[in-house]
Amino acid sequence: MAGLLGGCATIAPRDAALPAVPVPASWSGPAAPSAADSRPADSLAAWWLVFDDPQLAGLIDRALRVNASLRATQAALQQARALRDVQSAGLLPLADASASAQRAKPAGGDAANSFRAGLDASWELDVFGGQRSGVEAAEADVRAARMRLAEAQVSLAAEVALAYVDLRRLQALAAIARSNLAGQSETLQITRWRAQAGLTTSVEVEQARAAAEQTAAQIPLLESGAAQARNALAVLTGRAPGALLADLDETGPLPRAPESLVLAIPAETLRQRPDVRESEQRISAALARVSQADAARYPSFRLGGVIELRASTIGDLASGAAIANALLGGVSVPLFDGGAARARVRVEEAALEQARANYEGVVLAALKEVEDALVELRNDGLRLARLQQAAEAAGNAALLATQRYSSGLIDFQVVLDTQRSLLVTQETVANASAGLVADHVRLYKALGGGWSADETTGADGADGVLDRDSNETPTREPR
Repeated sequence: MAGLLGGCATIAPRDAALPAVPVPASWSGPAAPSAADSRPADSLAAWWLVFDDPQLAGLIDRALRVNASLRATQAALQQARALRDVQSAGLLPLADASASAQRAKPAGGDAANSFRAGLDASWELDVFGGQRSGVEAAEADVRAARMRLAEAQVSLAAEVALAYVDLRRLQALAAIARSNLAGQSETLQITRWRAQAGLTTSVEVEQARAAAEQTAAQIPLLESGAAQARNALAVLTGRAPGALLADLDETGPLPRAPESLVLAIPAETLRQRPDVRESEQRISAALARVSQADAARYPSFRLGGVIELRASTIGDLASGAAIANALLGGVSVPLFDGGAARARVRVEEAALEQARANYEGVVLAALKEVEDALVELRNDGLRLARLQQAAEAAGNAALLATQRYSSGLIDFQVVLDTQRSLLVTQETVANASAGLVADHVRLYKALGGGWSADETTGADGADGVLDRDSNETPTREPR
């Protein structure tokens, strides 16, 4: 009967192709190289090394080893693997061993002993593939969890790098404020000497003092921001706040932005991004669960058997004199459930459509993220070049104004304006320089850099997605 029903069963295969999302052949960003100049996305695994900053590399390496959120994601992957193993166990027969001993004395009779040892076995035949579909869904969940771990690695590396860049930016701003404060203090002293000589008024002295105090007031605020950035880095690297005070207290240079970009073509980028791969696996899991729900509408078959040894003494059990066995075959056919089985199929089909729609959204968001990063990188580079020229001019103007004021050739207001312009321009250059480095970090994150397939492949062996070309889709064999 099982063979006949299995041969007659027709569970229609679902469309396993990924949704068609338009993927351009190359990036439209002005800074994007051609496809021929692009390098493999695999070289993005440790993108932070291109910044040539040992402290940055050390912080990211430590964070990838000990970060608490990342370890929680690793535990989630282990959980998915265990659930997959639980589902796989359902394909195998089940066997239970039991033993009992009893001593009974009826009223008015003699006491009697009874010993029993038995072995029970059962096996549910997976005629319509429901259990196999459950295993396939669980395996897809494992691959999705592996990609979620990779995505967490990508985000963590970028978060550490951005926090480090922000720390160096704040330290650079504090250094700029101290340097300008020194110049303004010198100007204040010159103004006081001129006032004592009767060459100027106390108004100019107070103006110079106000400018110096305003600059000095920025320093505690910047130091507070730098301390918070250090604390953030400490937590990201699994340490208590304040633990990095000795290592990162001194002002250091910004990480050096690379001169050339490691930029993959769009299709290669989508293969590298873990969130896109996770979305693919969500579709595979949803597809398998549709088949699993569909198989539940058909009959189920079970084989069972029992072997028992019964005796009044333990010694008689070993002799095998009292042995009983039984073999059972059963079939369960759903007759009427009020449409619940079909409704469960529709539930899983809706989940499949959600997974497909989510995949389209993730792919389009990934393409947008790279395009935005390219545009920001190019424009911020042009802006920084102009700001550096403006800062050079502002420095020259402030120096000339101070010299001419000391000689009594210009009004003090000109000195105040040039010093104020110098401070603002230098701060803008520092912010733009840090922003350019941050643009590189965001671009590498958008390209999917920061993880390696070897790091996320465990005892399960190779990830089925890793070796697939970008234009291939997850498939299922129709039953």
